[in-house]
Amino acid sequence: MNKLILKYAYPLTFALLVLLAWVVYQRLSTGIIPLAVAAVIVWALGTLLFIYFWPRLILGVYKKAALVKGFGDGPIPVNTLYTQPQALFADPLHVTLAPGSSPLMSYGTNLDTLYTVGVLDLSKEQQVLHVPDMAGRYYAVQLTDPSDGTNFAYIGKRVTGTKAGDYLITGPSWKGVVSQGMKQIPSPNNSVLVIGRVFVENESDLSTAYGLAKRIQLTPLGD
Repeated sequence: MNKLILKYAYPLTFALLVLLAWVVYQRLSTGIIPLAVAAVIVWALGTLLFIYFWPRLILGVYKKAALVKGFGDGPIPVNTLYTQPQALFADPLHVTLAPGSSPLMSYGTNLDTLYTVGVLDLSKEQQVLHVPDMAGRYYAVQLTDPSDGTNFAYIGKRVTGTKAGDYLITGPSWKGVVSQGMKQIPSPNNSVLVIGRVFVENESDLSTAYGLAKRIQLTPLGD
């Protein structure tokens, strides 16, 4: 079910709007004016529902898929990261899904990129995200609030550079002291989706990129 929702997001949205239009229209009498009223109601409600609920639905499905099914090697425990072992490679005629890649992981992915994903629960323990020295390689780690789809922070080449670093991800009620050498990233929610991307130049570069991606790690603050 999760895969179907992710794969057919737009057709499902269209189908829901059509169903909503039919229900509203059945409640109104026939005629030009009632039909126009129905169209306005459907447009207004559909826009509101799409903007407000759709990101929550998709991210909720993504979160559940990670925790329950995982992306190839089984469920991903909370506060741990899973690194995709293969990338998608493209030639001028088609895109090839490399062996071992998860179809769910490939939904919406960038080409020539390894993904590192996880779900954080900051209600009991804050997490330190360590990134290695990427030596100029493009990478990005996106931190997302699953309650509203907001990407509240990025770590990566374009924002923080490619040197090694430690980033303390804290929940909204945390009042501790940040250790020297760490940078705090406050989260608006105790639940956080982590989506990391590491560039893979070509197939011969895959092992090097994978080694770097695997070194993007989480440790509890207390450790």
